[in-house]
Amino acid sequence: MSKNSRKNFRNNWNVEASLIAKRTHNPIRSIVENIVVEPNPDKQLIALSIGDPTTFGNLKPPKEVIKAVHESIDSQLYNGYAPSTGYKEARQAVAEYSSNEFTNVQFKDVVLCSGCSSALDLCITALAREGQNIIIPRPGFSIYRTLAEGLGITVKSYNLQPEFGWEIDLNDLEAQIDESTAAIIINNPSNPCGSVFSRDHLLDILQVAAKYYVPIIADEIYEHMVFPGKIFCSLASVSTEVPILSCSGLTKRFLVPGWRMGWIIIHDRHHILNEEIRNALNCLSQRIIGSNTIVQGALAQILKNTPQQFFEDVLLTLNTHALLAYELLSKISGLKPIMPDGAMYMMVHIDLPSFPEFDSELQFVKTLLAEESVFCLPGQCFDYPSYMRLVITIPKHLLEEACLRINEFCYRHHAKNLNNINNSVIVN
Repeated sequence: MSKNSRKNFRNNWNVEASLIAKRTHNPIRSIVENIVVEPNPDKQLIALSIGDPTTFGNLKPPKEVIKAVHESIDSQLYNGYAPSTGYKEARQAVAEYSSNEFTNVQFKDVVLCSGCSSALDLCITALAREGQNIIIPRPGFSIYRTLAEGLGITVKSYNLQPEFGWEIDLNDLEAQIDESTAAIIINNPSNPCGSVFSRDHLLDILQVAAKYYVPIIADEIYEHMVFPGKIFCSLASVSTEVPILSCSGLTKRFLVPGWRMGWIIIHDRHHILNEEIRNALNCLSQRIIGSNTIVQGALAQILKNTPQQFFEDVLLTLNTHALLAYELLSKISGLKPIMPDGAMYMMVHIDLPSFPEFDSELQFVKTLLAEESVFCLPGQCFDYPSYMRLVITIPKHLLEEACLRINEFCYRHHAKNLNNINNSVIVN
């Protein structure tokens, strides 16, 4: 037998996608891309669906942030590859930014990533193996499921309670934990709910995690984005036992999502995670050879020089918009908005029996887009039917216009008004 004949084990082309690719599914993208509806051409499209604070141009990063990046570029020091976990100086800057009287972060505890989604990806991949499970919030951001299921990790959900400001149903959380649970994901402040957990509630969450020896991945990308009168507490600042992998970044608070600068902070007071998990994060960071080096070069100046007034102005804007939307939507029969405490979103309950033409919130949202050119995300995107999510970062006049259009839409389609219209047609 010739050498060539021994290697002839294929007789046609058969190139298949990998198992990870086949298992990877983004619910938001799938749902949104399948909403094949043309907006009303006579009305300007108002997208309350995009979680990007820069979309409409009314929210911009401060001049100090832009200046820092210019200086990083001009220095010509950050054009090459950095260590996969980030330059020491940049990691040190994040450590100082994240330290407080309760937590002392060292640079060795910081892993820089390509945005917060990359940080979450590394944490899930480092902690969970195929066949294990992670536990995520419902309603919750769909990226957790997308990242886990692609790796063959099962996803289980615990319920948030809208009647209690979206606090976690602790009994339900505990009921989801089993011997195969590798991690719990806690998102605070929340996307899509805009909720901010109290210190006491965080302590209750930690008590459940400690009881079953389950580490926590804390998605805190909206850290400090809380409205007046509310206080953000990081999970790590109140944890005395449970190891926390905290994920955050520049994206939301500094209004630069496209710069792709996120980080993981390892909080492990009792060395429960040991060197194995640190090494795992280090190895996984080598898959994409680190995060944006130009932004790393600017990171220390960004974190130190951004004035507090900038953050206060952004929060004042978001709080004003939230109050406006809540006031206007609360007056609409059939809708029940839930006032957020922070972040950039508002969840609105749709009383579907009040709108008998629609059998789901997805159909409600699609028709709203077609008739009024207002686009909200249906609750199905967050595993929470009968709700829709609004983004409150858009300019005030557009937010007000959107709420007025929603009001007109709901009036036309509300059951009591449909009856009046039908009776009027019969009389005529």
